[in-house]
Amino acid sequence: LPLGAPVAAAGMRAAAALLAAVLALGAALPRPGLLPHGPARGDARLRPGDDESSPGLLLRRALRLYGRAARRLYVGTNGVISSQDFPRETQYVDDDFPTDFPVIAPFLADLDTSGDRGNIYYRQDDSRDVLEQALGYIQAGFPRSAAAFVPTNAFIATWEEVGAYQELSQDTEPSTKLNTFQAVIAYNDEDTYSIFLYPEGGLQFLGTRPKESYNVQLELPARVGFSWGDSDDPKRDGLFHSLASSERALRGLERWVNLGGPAVGRGSSITFPQPWSLSEPGKTWGVTLGCWAAPGAQIGLAALPATGPAVGPPWHVPGGAEPCPSQLSPKNTARNLISCPLSDPSEIRQQVPNPPPPSASRVTPLGTATSSWLLPSFWGQEGKTPTPCEGWLCHRVPRLLPLSPVFTYSAASRETCAQHHGQCSPHAFCTDYAAGFCCHCRASFYGNGRQCLPEGAVHRLNGKVSGSLRVGRASVRFQDVDLHAYIVGSDGRAYTAISGVPQPAARALLPLLPLGGLFAWLFALEEPGSENGFSITGAEFTQNLEVVFYPGGETVQVTQTAEGLGPDNYLSLRTHIQGEVPFLPENVTVHITPYEELYSYSSSAVTSSGHREYVVAAGTANQTLSYRLRQNITVAGCPHARPPARQRLSVARAFALFDSHEHVLRYALAARIGPAPGDPCHDGSHACEAPARCQPGVGTEYTCECPAGYRGDGRGCRDVDECSEGLSQCGPFSVCLNEPGSYRCECRGGYQPAGDGQACVPLAPPSDPCEAGRHHCAPGDRARCLSRGDGRATCECLPGYTGDGIHCSDVDECAQSPCHPAAICYNTPGSFSCRCRPSYAGDGFQCTYAGLGLTPCEHARMYPREVPPGPSPVGDGHVPQCDEQGRYRPLQCHSSSGHCWCVDAAGQEIAGTRTAPGTTPPRCGSPEPTERPPSMCERWRQSLLEHYGGSPRGDQYVPQCEPSGDFAPLQCHGDSGYCWCVEQSGREIPGTRSEPGTTPPCLPSVAPPSVRPEPRPDVSPPASGTFLLYAQGQQIGYLPLNGTRLHKEAAKTLLSLHGSIVVGIDYDCRDRMIYWTDVAGRSISRAGLEPGSEPETIISSGLISPEGLAVDHLRRAVFWTDSGLDRIERARLDGSERRVLFDSDLVNPRAIAVDPVRGNLYWTDWNREAPKIETSTVNGANRRVLVHTDIGLPNGLTFDPFSKLLCWADAGTKHLECTFPDGTGRRVIQSNLNYPFSIVSYANHFYHTDWRRDGVIAVNKETGSFTDEYLPEQRSHLYGITAVYPYCPGGKNPPKPHPLVNSGG
Repeated sequence: LPLGAPVAAAGMRAAAALLAAVLALGAALPRPGLLPHGPARGDARLRPGDDESSPGLLLRRALRLYGRAARRLYVGTNGVISSQDFPRETQYVDDDFPTDFPVIAPFLADLDTSGDRGNIYYRQDDSRDVLEQALGYIQAGFPRSAAAFVPTNAFIATWEEVGAYQELSQDTEPSTKLNTFQAVIAYNDEDTYSIFLYPEGGLQFLGTRPKESYNVQLELPARVGFSWGDSDDPKRDGLFHSLASSERALRGLERWVNLGGPAVGRGSSITFPQPWSLSEPGKTWGVTLGCWAAPGAQIGLAALPATGPAVGPPWHVPGGAEPCPSQLSPKNTARNLISCPLSDPSEIRQQVPNPPPPSASRVTPLGTATSSWLLPSFWGQEGKTPTPCEGWLCHRVPRLLPLSPVFTYSAASRETCAQHHGQCSPHAFCTDYAAGFCCHCRASFYGNGRQCLPEGAVHRLNGKVSGSLRVGRASVRFQDVDLHAYIVGSDGRAYTAISGVPQPAARALLPLLPLGGLFAWLFALEEPGSENGFSITGAEFTQNLEVVFYPGGETVQVTQTAEGLGPDNYLSLRTHIQGEVPFLPENVTVHITPYEELYSYSSSAVTSSGHREYVVAAGTANQTLSYRLRQNITVAGCPHARPPARQRLSVARAFALFDSHEHVLRYALAARIGPAPGDPCHDGSHACEAPARCQPGVGTEYTCECPAGYRGDGRGCRDVDECSEGLSQCGPFSVCLNEPGSYRCECRGGYQPAGDGQACVPLAPPSDPCEAGRHHCAPGDRARCLSRGDGRATCECLPGYTGDGIHCSDVDECAQSPCHPAAICYNTPGSFSCRCRPSYAGDGFQCTYAGLGLTPCEHARMYPREVPPGPSPVGDGHVPQCDEQGRYRPLQCHSSSGHCWCVDAAGQEIAGTRTAPGTTPPRCGSPEPTERPPSMCERWRQSLLEHYGGSPRGDQYVPQCEPSGDFAPLQCHGDSGYCWCVEQSGREIPGTRSEPGTTPPCLPSVAPPSVRPEPRPDVSPPASGTFLLYAQGQQIGYLPLNGTRLHKEAAKTLLSLHGSIVVGIDYDCRDRMIYWTDVAGRSISRAGLEPGSEPETIISSGLISPEGLAVDHLRRAVFWTDSGLDRIERARLDGSERRVLFDSDLVNPRAIAVDPVRGNLYWTDWNREAPKIETSTVNGANRRVLVHTDIGLPNGLTFDPFSKLLCWADAGTKHLECTFPDGTGRRVIQSNLNYPFSIVSYANHFYHTDWRRDGVIAVNKETGSFTDEYLPEQRSHLYGITAVYPYCPGGKNPPKPHPLVNSGG
């Protein structure tokens, strides 16, 4: 069977060595190619869930990982392995590399194993068969450098049939696409190798939807690679290697085995001296990218067959290739850097330079290639002679650019108080230690030094609680309900109130005292020599709690994350509850007896476990129940502090109460913390083996008891197999299935449970009414019968008919006028046809004039085109007047509105000639013949007049021309009073600009300009007060511009819209109002920029997922896309006169833009199979595709009214591109975007929102370079963005201030 190659990360040793992330994507493997895994091999199974992490697995032998000794490894649901516990998934799962913690990522994405959607297994292994199989993969990829490598240990993590996170509702089914992959880390005391294995067909999805995307159809591609995790600013400086983070690269994980090797740069491949095949039976092939580096040289990557002779298809190397030299001397390596390319250059986000030999103290990087992309080399054990190159062909890189040093290995790099004292609380002092620094609270304060609180004071905590619980047979979900806690520090009392939890979950949570017990531990009264929780954790920690209820075995997980101190020293906390709890009926009370709990402490975690009893009282009846709990609290305390190994928390009083009138769940506890006694059941030193329970005795004595369903002496409990021992109650036609501690009965095939829930009765298969003819549908030429599989059927009218399926009538498509105006529509049963009129040619949908001798004016009179209602530059439904020869009359007047204007010979309105009703019509006619064409000054003047809508405002510049057509030597800017002299080309003469009130003396120019002058930025400067508005979930943010720079210090929230998810946003410059779409409220709203303006909903029905939005300020219309209905619609700005423009040939319409002056509409369709950008008129006519090649996920779209360019940002290709409105002149502005969502154009910059950076990014239009970025303090995804000017492009309204913005409202 053909085996693909593993991803190899090469070895390293000692403190000066680092894992170099020399990787190759693993080609597709048949399932047998994975290393053995599962329960049969003793694997641990990660508990099902959306964001789970394993306990730290203590390794039998430490491994060298990223230059450090790792003694524990953690496995996470989301396709990652780390040497430290994971943060919440929101801190890394949607972000690009680097991460801020160490990561080995075979497939980093938002995965979910809830609901039996797959398993995640992990184990450490030192068995001979596993080590030999792993070594085979490694030596296949590194036959020389790993020839002497002998692994002593391996760590194996397998994600088997896991799914992507999916928000399910009653109308959606779980996706059937599931992924399987495996990561293997093999190591000894000196070297560590990592390989990634992807079985054939194992990757059925390549990305996952962000949790904040709501209805918006977006997928973030998974990431494959390595991240060091050490950086002051992990988003910018951390060492990492991103191997795959786009769909194209991820598809190669399986596809490369069929292509014969790794994907390389566009139009390139790799050549071997002999052809070879990947499908020859009995051969094992490996494709690896990686070589050792000789001193002073950096060696790139090559593809290698693992075993067998080389036969098969040839590969090629880009840019000219030659074999690697047999010896790399300092002479030839100094001239050229040798490398082989891997995948797409955009995948290499940052390079890791060569580490120095162990004797060096600082890294001296070689550099980064400019004509190719490189992967870093690595260092092996000291004294090992590196082989020059383990490939056959490499690629020469002619020129290098230096990189600055990334990190040092000297002791001078340790952190000190002088550098980092600002991390300490104002009520703390800083102390330097040999390997770093720590913060300590001053006298009369307590805490961990980074956060300190006054002793004995009253404290408050605020937070939010979310959960997904099963209570009995009911499922209950709640999101962000309020939690408040009140702490009396002087005597250790903690009061907790949670409001808004729906029934029956609120009552069922009464026994779950640990929800409030966390605060009892945090602020317990301290006995001498003891410390409460806050003294160790401060205000930043994560508690993971698991509670198992008895006798039912219901299990619930609780995660509580403290997020620091807010104003007035309020501690902020987020709580998530998930799982199953026992049902409690109404009118019961829960009594909790005083208890004691032992806590164990380490430098990074606090753990405790225990068994609690509680009494459920209903009238005079009482029932004693219990649960077992385990909790783990991760902390980042001072590494030089020595917390006590164990402490005992004593809770003297505890009660729980549910107030059904106020819907508030309350807990109250009074606690002290002190030294721990030697109780084996509490401190875990007992010998009871799970699932046995430890029962305390006198002093240090205890007994072990097996729970029901098990038997034994307690020190070892064996499951009772009720099925084989005949102890089950399963009836006939059923199968008994044993489970740990219990069993269950299932009916055999062809049987179903009877009404009593115990016996099984035969299952009668339902007949198909459609096949049997037992249905009432209309005849088959009008309707079809659809079987539901349960013996019932539904009827559905065929396309072209309308009705309920039982009665179907023909649709008269001709009533919708689908044909060309010069065509006749013929309705037929279930369809229609169009036929051009005589003297016209075409298919009936497009007809062109072919005779009759009609002039353009006569043709326009006979077949006038529809135009939208309301004022526009072109005459709204106007039927032109023609003269005796059929030509356009120079003067045209509207028959109903009374407007008049002049036209040219083609019938186009001449800008600036329109007059209002009741006024004297303009004087029109052919101008006097002239011997010369219009000059450059006249052409520029006419262009600007058209751009300004025919009548410029006082603050808009219009060139002044001489009668001869030359530029007037004196030019002035509107009514501003600024004047200057120009040369004959129209360019300003430096030093001649005067202040208002004076004019400079200027010499006349004598020759007309031969080149159109470039507009100067100070001739028509960006108006003051220009700013950006961006949508961020439940708010609209305000980001002012200083010229084109982002004025980040003045950014703020403009509108808070609780309960909304704002996606599309645009601005009406005439009425100074902002419009937005809301996918949560399924509505479109608007608000003015005046003080006290309230949001107003203009569309509140008939929407599913409104996303893109565009405002036409001339026609007073709004356009939007709906990806749920697959529609594009329009309405007037007040929501009236709504109509559908397009509802066919759309899959995921996203962005939309309008050109009000020319009356054109543009939109993107985010269709993965056939993405495209389309256009039509604003009335829905002349629809056509503009762009459909070399695009992936066109999220953002903008039309620049000044340059007249249509531009888009593509999250698939990572490109920012522009084209002319007719689709010509396409060019790439920037080719290395992250994950853009929306884009807007202003002046010489683009501004786009980015889902990887969660910010606003600025890109220069001319150079394509990134010039600035703004990252809001509140981290969440940004959606739409628009620019707000104090004037209208092409409008006529005078500018007005924006009081709401300028006043800080």
